[in-house]
Amino acid sequence: MDDAKRMKELVDKLNEAARAYYAEDRELMSNYEYDKLYDELEELEQKITARTKAVIINSPNNPTGVVYSEDTIKKMADILRSREKELGTDIYLISDEPYRELVYDGIEVPYLTKYYENAIIGYSYSKSLSLPGERIGYLVIPDEVSDAEDVIAAANVATRILGYVNAPSLMQKVVAKCLDAKVDVPFYNRNREALYNGLKELGFECIKPEGAFYLFVKSPVEDEKVFCAAAKKYHILIVPGSSFACPGYVRIAYCVSYETIMNSMPGFKALAEEFQVK
Repeated sequence: MDDAKRMKELVDKLNEAARAYYAEDRELMSNYEYDKLYDELEELEQKITARTKAVIINSPNNPTGVVYSEDTIKKMADILRSREKELGTDIYLISDEPYRELVYDGIEVPYLTKYYENAIIGYSYSKSLSLPGERIGYLVIPDEVSDAEDVIAAANVATRILGYVNAPSLMQKVVAKCLDAKVDVPFYNRNREALYNGLKELGFECIKPEGAFYLFVKSPVEDEKVFCAAAKKYHILIVPGSSFACPGYVRIAYCVSYETIMNSMPGFKALAEEFQVK
């Protein structure tokens, strides 16, 4: 099979997976309870059908900051392996991991390839090196993956012909000189602690993130877009949860200076008073 045919087959598979995601998995995401931000694994198992080609996860997670534990990964792998056998099909587990090094309190991010044969890892240096928008990274496609040669060939073709996934030559040179660079986790952790503690003291409901650099906060009003609009009056920019299929919540990024975090507190206090947060 030549590269063009491999590419077309992979695109067809991804399109089918995307259709299944938008029809089914968005519903799954929107059903979580606030104090249990992990998707119910039993519900995940029920959602997998013969049309399911891939399950995509993001850990540490954007927007919640949740890190999937080893136990969660093992259970997810068992479910996918069981459904593969029942349905007579291959189901890829694709892990999006640009925040892998951004974790707190001694938490570790499990390597999926240890627990599931059809695991594919996507990594980006844009977060660990604080280079937002500079999309350069790598794919891990183990030999154990079903049709590994075809998947690798298709990825190679995509890199050559799709302009939006090409790694810019300049960033290739930059990353080559930064491979030993380390994430300044204490910098992000200081911001995390200041923002989380500050908002909790004001009465906002939020869960302390385990990783990444976002705080996921429950909106004090049902329509979180109203809350986001009001925040702009105090020069605070936040993202509505509906952008992530999670209405009723907002995402706040703390990948800014510590001074910016502290300077935002009077604005958040005014917001709390405006919406009678207690």
